[in-house]
Amino acid sequence: MTGADQRPPDGALVVLGAAEEQIPLYLEARRRGVPSIAVDIRPDRPALPFADAFLQVSTRDADAIAAALGDARPAGFVTCASDAGLVAWRELCLWYGTAYRYPEGALAGSTDKAAFHELARTAGVAGYGFAESSDPDELVAQAAGLRYPLVVKPADGSGSKGVLRVTGPDDLPAAVAHSRTFAASGAVIAEEVVEGRQLVVETFVRDGRPHFTAVLEKEFVPGTDFMVGRLRCPARLPDAVLTGLEATAGRLCAALGVTDGPANFDVVLGADGRERVIEVNARLGGNGIPRLLAAAYGVDNVRALVALALGEPFDLTPERTAHAALELIGSPLDEDGELVAVGGLAEARAVPGITDLALFVRPGDLVRPFDQSGHKIGHLVATGPTAEAADAALAEARALLRLTVRPLPAPVPAPAVAVSVPAAVPLAVPATPALDPGEHHVVS
Repeated sequence: MTGADQRPPDGALVVLGAAEEQIPLYLEARRRGVPSIAVDIRPDRPALPFADAFLQVSTRDADAIAAALGDARPAGFVTCASDAGLVAWRELCLWYGTAYRYPEGALAGSTDKAAFHELARTAGVAGYGFAESSDPDELVAQAAGLRYPLVVKPADGSGSKGVLRVTGPDDLPAAVAHSRTFAASGAVIAEEVVEGRQLVVETFVRDGRPHFTAVLEKEFVPGTDFMVGRLRCPARLPDAVLTGLEATAGRLCAALGVTDGPANFDVVLGADGRERVIEVNARLGGNGIPRLLAAAYGVDNVRALVALALGEPFDLTPERTAHAALELIGSPLDEDGELVAVGGLAEARAVPGITDLALFVRPGDLVRPFDQSGHKIGHLVATGPTAEAADAALAEARALLRLTVRPLPAPVPAPAVAVSVPAAVPLAVPATPALDPGEHHVVS
């Protein structure tokens, strides 16, 4: 149902983003009986069938979102797994006076990696060399004092978009130019590579103190430097190290002004035992992390986040302590392709220990090379009494899952990034689907 006279519903949860990672937010709103309004610049997003209304507006443009909402009074605003809508999240919370307001201090740390480095230093967290600038020539000049190899990435980016490893100064200008195409602000950061165990610290703060914290270990896709292929929870580390990481996350949340809500930290634990926090995303982590935490601990941080956004109490007390592992599923090709067929779904789901198998595509859909988080096409989650049992269940199920992808004769252009849609854009209301996501691009 589409029309300029359509009015967004009052009392709705406005979700900034409608990618596959945001689907759980819409399902949680529906579980609560709260209408949801999707905001996204693209009308082909997989979460749209789960929303009650759709505003085709950039998630970065708070003014356009408010104009499109008209005189409707939302109950709250929320996003997850993406930094694109963080600034608008705070501005809209203030504009409408919602019960929850995204913290101002968290914005700088999440959308400017250099600002986070400085904040981490003041909080007593070990740092490393970096340079950041929106002027490519200035950045190359500043990087002359850094130790190679370097990681070059958008200063406000997430999801591994535009991230490159540079081994020498001759390759730096091209890497900066590449990363800059993914930087909304135009700023790029070059950081010294920190070697060690790659960790994620996922925390949720309540009343100024960490209420729930989990430490995950990540494993990169073979042949890549930054693409996460697997996550394990909890990380196989001594209790003292886990406690120390939780304390660091709490200290950083306090410095960011996060008194209630989620934060996600990328951490490298060096061979010397020192932890170096690479960056923060003051939001729920992506790549299926909520499903992984549910499998390991029985917690639902999506439910907690929606409760927070609506001004309601929440609790994330673990119901159990198990081991869980998650594998991100990507295209088997290094070129654009079309998903032709999927086999082995029932067999993979029947493997003991498998708690979740989701595909975000269906036969006939375009699949792109798995070179950034947004190009994943699914995930698989397993749990077990030991880390080895979870890994074994994951491996068995993955071997049963068969994806047939046909190469396309020519690359498909990436969707254009639109700035914003005029305030007069019509409100599109998707047909309400059944709760079975299998009919709407998600096999779960």
